[in-house]
Amino acid sequence: MSQTIYLTEDLYDYLLSHSLRESAVARRLRRETSKHERASMQISPDQAQFMALLVKLICARRTLEIGVFTGYSALVVALALPADGEIVACDVSEEWTSTARRYWREAGVDQKITLHLAPALETLTHLIDNGQEGTFDFAFIDADKENYGRYHECCLKLVRQGGLIAIDNVLWGGRVLDVSVRDEETQAIRRLNKALHQDPRVDISLVPVGDGLSLLRKK
Repeated sequence: MSQTIYLTEDLYDYLLSHSLRESAVARRLRRETSKHERASMQISPDQAQFMALLVKLICARRTLEIGVFTGYSALVVALALPADGEIVACDVSEEWTSTARRYWREAGVDQKITLHLAPALETLTHLIDNGQEGTFDFAFIDADKENYGRYHECCLKLVRQGGLIAIDNVLWGGRVLDVSVRDEETQAIRRLNKALHQDPRVDISLVPVGDGLSLLRKK
């Protein structure tokens, strides 16, 4: 059986040098975030570019982002959206998202991004209760792992038929395979992966990009 190629550091550098088209603003944000004590929370540039391509392929106009951090993924997706596009972004950290706002303004996409500083489940429930089911084209989930299942259920309501949900960190650095790892985050990801594999409401592909990205098309 042919398997996905293993990316050595040199091969990954080759991938980036022959594929990545990163704006100067996005590159500066990524480099600033690389010095952050929680830098591992930032998605890779190739994953961000892949998501931007998906957004363009489905002609997305309205998207959700659950977990903003310093705003790199939202910035790249916002640049891919049309002029009237919108991202509804959820996070709880004023400190981290202050960096995001600064770069969004510099890139000229801040008017496309509505940031809600509140627990994401509150924001998502509010959207559902206010009649916004089926009004989003794309959703990206990259927040607290214990709530991944709940976020997925909310996104299934909010995303339109034929829309995409992308869920990050589903390979969890390989810890999903290590039976000795029993913390709640890891177990939550295991439960989610098992549930998604069997979920008849979506088409699924788990893509080995970054830390594992599950792509789900709502049927």
